Amino acid sequence: MWTLFAFASAFFAGLTAILAKCGVRRTDSTVATAIRTAIVLAFSWEMVFLTGAQSGLRTVGGRTLLFLILSGLATGASWLCYFRALQLGDVNKVTPVDKSSTVLTILLAFLLLQEPIGVYKALGILFVGAGTYFMIEKKAGEETGNASGSWLPYALGSAVFASLTAILGKLGISGVDSNLGTAIRTGVVLVMAWVMVFVTGKGAALKAVPRNELAFICLSGLATGASWLCYYRALQDGPASVVVPIDKLSILVTAAFSGLVLHEKLSRKAALGLALLTGGTLLMLKG
Repeated sequence: MWTLFAFASAFFAGLTAILAKCGVRRTDSTVATAIRTAIVLAFSWEMVFLTGAQSGLRTVGGRTLLFLILSGLATGASWLCYFRALQLGDVNKVTPVDKSSTVLTILLAFLLLQEPIGVYKALGILFVGAGTYFMIEKKAGEETGNASGSWLPYALGSAVFASLTAILGKLGISGVDSNLGTAIRTGVVLVMAWVMVFVTGKGAALKAVPRNELAFICLSGLATGASWLCYYRALQDGPASVVVPIDKLSILVTAAFSGLVLHEKLSRKAALGLALLTGGTLLMLKG
């Protein structure tokens, strides 16, 4: 059953990307992220009360709560590092480093959770790595950006914190309802998202959000909430080293919707990368 939740997480995550893109054409991305996180938080707590999981608040242990908070902080830290890296470096260099979070998650799951890495999973790592590389293409006319390498620590930090998010989330939902765990963790992310808004001086931009984009941002938040709920339900029962790669298949949904809605086309190189990513994930399911 956890595999169904993992694939559902990928579907909603892919849908989130399309809705978010429609919602940030004129809206600042940091502001949009903070608004979307507020929607996710409301959605998460609604699911908690619909399923009656709020009664579990009394039984959440200190250790579990600690890991949930750390998972939320890791998510916020990952976002902070990612946007900082994009500000300093080329997108075509920052993105593949950030995507290495999948491989890092598998390695951390092996070291911290004792989840084995078999032959199929090892091959899957190679396929995912190669696929990610081929999916990253430099657009014609793209600026070179900062070549000093100062972006690299931030890009690495983004990947490391994204990996820690999954591992800490796995540890944090042991013995607690996944809906409740998601709601608690999202509260931490919300605080960090709004800290980003005010630290970067984007508070005034809230008044300038167009209504039509606000609708897409809210829909994106609902899709994000659904994705997270499915993701952490899958992590509760399944191995993190398999759940995370499945969740990364959201790129298939994003590619499909981008073609249908945004009329974007994949090049042959990108299509090959997409096939490698899919094949690598399927290999990991065998391992």
